Amino acid sequence: MTMNIRPLADRVLIQPAQAEEVTVGGIIIPDSAKEKPLKGLVVAAGKGTKDEEMLLKEGDTVLYGKYAGTEIELEGEKYLIMRQSDVLAIIG
Repeated sequence: MTMNIRPLADRVLIQPAQAEEVTVGGIIIPDSAKEKPLKGLVVAAGKGTKDEEMLLKEGDTVLYGKYAGTEIELEGEKYLIMRQSDVLAIIG
């Protein structure tokens, strides 16, 4: 996939994992009531700053805070852009 956006400095672009379909006693919970996923895939990363080295790279699966980042939409897909310091951990 060719990405038309390049994060600057210590920012990363993350594609959030899909929210899981939840049913309770045969009732399907609507999207608006689903928990936002706190896991995602890094699809682009900046080069870091002179004071902070970029530790994340494309392809990393990460955990981030519930209210971290700014949601943006590119080519019909939703992404989050956030600072590297808002990422809590790398999975795997």
